[in-house]
Amino acid sequence: MLTAVALAVLAALTLHTVVNGFLLRRPSSRGDTRNVAVLLPLRDEAHRVEPCLRALLALRGDPAILVLDDGSTDGTAELVRRVGGDRFTLLSGRPLPDGWLGKPHACQQLAEAATADVLAFIDADVVLAEDALERSGALLEESGVDLLSPYPRIETGTVGERLVQPLLQWSWLTFLPLRAMERSPRPSLAAAGGQFLLVRRAAYDRAGGHAAVRDRVLEDIELARAVKRSGGRIALADGSGLARCRMYTSWRELADGYGKSLWASFGSPAGAVAVVGLLLALYVALPLTALLGQWPGLLAYGLGVAGRLVSARATGGRAVDALAHPVSVVLFAWLVARSFARRRRVTWKGRPAWRP
Repeated sequence: MLTAVALAVLAALTLHTVVNGFLLRRPSSRGDTRNVAVLLPLRDEAHRVEPCLRALLALRGDPAILVLDDGSTDGTAELVRRVGGDRFTLLSGRPLPDGWLGKPHACQQLAEAATADVLAFIDADVVLAEDALERSGALLEESGVDLLSPYPRIETGTVGERLVQPLLQWSWLTFLPLRAMERSPRPSLAAAGGQFLLVRRAAYDRAGGHAAVRDRVLEDIELARAVKRSGGRIALADGSGLARCRMYTSWRELADGYGKSLWASFGSPAGAVAVVGLLLALYVALPLTALLGQWPGLLAYGLGVAGRLVSARATGGRAVDALAHPVSVVLFAWLVARSFARRRRVTWKGRPAWRP
């Protein structure tokens, strides 16, 4: 009986992934970039930001580009000046006030300096296509939302990256009702990715800007929730044709990055146990019974792989990595446990990365 219920749940989740794959918004046309400002916060990013900077120089439409150096000690500001010259407006970050985390503070300063009607926040590891602003800006207008998160194509190199990184897109395609999220005013029903995010200036100000999420580790999701609280609408989109991003280049970087923020994705340790336990039961324990010759296990494995294949197809991922889905879920469970265990003592780029 329990096996039948589990298979029914798996089938429903896979079907939901398929539906979301069709519903996921995709940019199709080009718009005006004259009222868009690109905002790039940097702290000790000299080792990886140059591709991002050169892509910004190639953007069509001559948008305003503001870069904030947040107390870097590795020559980041000098690199920005060398690559961009006077094409970038380079700001020096103010000291971090009490009660703020570093990234929200940097983003708030950038927003204060910008005068455009649309703010496009990007991360240092994002490389935009030359028409990324034109197409994402057009999609923002077409969809009628106030905050749009076009998720970049995630690039991977190491085995660890290939096993874990695709779970980002798979998770919200599988468990998040995309159209309901857009229509619902509930702040709890929200998702966003800070790698590349566009928000209307008026909606940003109504929501309180990054000051409203000053102490939030997942400031991107919390900003989306703040926009909803103030009466705005949000949407996710497939940005795989607009931007690419390699977030981490080694297992150590990945584990530390997830350790900094993964705990904040759950409401509580009890919630994490419930969610991770369900994932392990559906996508690991049941498929393992296939090794004993039980057909429900083989069906469960097939459903899990099918969901990952749909996710890869919808977001520009690597299809073959779907075959290792049970291993991916096990690694994810370990990363969640590690994140909760270490969250109170984690630092990021020389600063505390946790607020009670």
